[in-house]
Formats: sequence, C-alpha cells, structure tokens
Amino acid sequence: MRILVMNPNTTASMTASIRATATAAAAPGTEILATEPLWGPVSIEGHFEGYLSAAAVLDRLATLDTPFDALVMAGFGEPGREGAQELLDVPVLDITESAAQMAMMLGHAYGVVTTLDRAVPQIQDRLLTAGLLQRCAGVRGTGLGVLELEEDPERTVEVIIETARAVVRAGAEVICLGCGGMAGLDEKVAAEVGVPVVDGVAAAVKFAEAVVGLGLATSRSRSFAPPRPKTIGSWPLSTHLDLGRAQGSPCHTDFSAQTSDI
Repeated sequence: MRILVMNPNTTASMTASIRATATAAAAPGTEILATEPLWGPVSIEGHFEGYLSAAAVLDRLATLDTPFDALVMAGFGEPGREGAQELLDVPVLDITESAAQMAMMLGHAYGVVTTLDRAVPQIQDRLLTAGLLQRCAGVRGTGLGVLELEEDPERTVEVIIETARAVVRAGAEVICLGCGGMAGLDEKVAAEVGVPVVDGVAAAVKFAEAVVGLGLATSRSRSFAPPRPKTIGSWPLSTHLDLGRAQGSPCHTDFSAQTSDI
C-alpha cells in the first residue's frame, strides 16, 4: 500500500517532518510518499492563502504520474479536499476530520490547539461543515505562526502544552493538534497535559490504511462525481513552470533530495 501525504504549503522542512510522522504511524508494508505543491504560499494563515494552496495542491495532484492508493491532506481546517475527492479515484482523507473522528472515539468532548487565533474560525467552520463541531469543547490558538513552530522547538512545545491545558479546563477530554506543522509533538504534549493527544497526520494515515484495506473508496454517485469535461484555460499550471528556475524558490522540485520519495 502506498499513501501520498500532501503538505499544502511549499516549505520543504515541514514536508519532511510530516513525512517522518506519517512513516512512524504507518503499518509494516505501507509506503509513505510525501510532497508539497510546486507553487503557492510558504505557510497558510488565512482564507486567501488557503484557497491559493487548494488550487496549487489540485494542480500538483493533476500532474503527478506516481501511483498511490490513498491521499492524506495535511492541512488543518483548509479547503481543497472535496476537489481532490472529485479528481482522484483513491480515498482522500484530511487531518482535520481524521483527528476529530479519532478524538471522539477516545472521549466525550475534544478540543483543538492550533497556531494563530485567526485560524480558529476557519477550523470551526470546517468542523461544522463536517458535522463534528457539536462535540468540540473549544478551538484555541497558541499565537505562534506556522513557520514559527520550527524556530524554537522547546518553546513551541511549552506554548502548545499551556494552550492545551486551557482547552482541557474548558471541558476537552482529548486534544487534537491543529496544524500539520505540529506533527510528531503528540507524545510530549500528552505527557504533560494528562489526556490523549491526537496527531492528525498519524490519525489520517491509520484511517487511510483501514479504508484501503477494506477495499473502499470515495462514492462517485453524486457529491464527488468526477469533474465534468470542460476547458480550463492555462491549467494545470505545473506543466508551464520553469522547473530550473523553481529550484531556487521555496518550491523544491528535486523530491529525492528535498522532500519526497516520488
């Protein structure tokens, strides 16, 4: 089984940490591939960047020629998953719903710890659309930007722990890490907070393995039927990129050396 994990931003170091977490969670025999878009924002902190990223991710998926059995989208509360479900014939899971679904198996109410406060409404809207908000005790930002998560790892963990404790005091019995950039921090946070902590990347990988193992895939009967054939001018964009020039940008194309097994 091959699972593709898509980092929605173009920061290669974040792709690497997401890949490491996915690989650690995967069962023996599951191969993890990881990549990011060839263009788009270096981090996603708002609706504008989120929709840019969604287009870039779909563009990347449309031009990949590597086979895989499931896709995990590693953006928390960000748009684009539904488009990927229409585009692909394999199961598509995102870390937002996967984290929340797993958390609800572990406690009556869960909470989310994310990055900036401006991300809170976006995550709440995503959970509401998915029908998962009713059992959410709260979504709280740490005040850290996405790229700040990598700058001082010890401080990052301290701030996440402090924020998680506040969410537990608000009634959460399980904590979800609300950013792909927090991948791999679940055990450190759980040890200090005293409740289960769900890493969305790991949860999505395990759900992907289960769905593929059961021989299931996205329903094509209505909501996620394939896109209707039509002309879309100058898309996919990746076919028009100057890849040599892109090597000097945050969008790495040398996946063997930088970000991916693809």
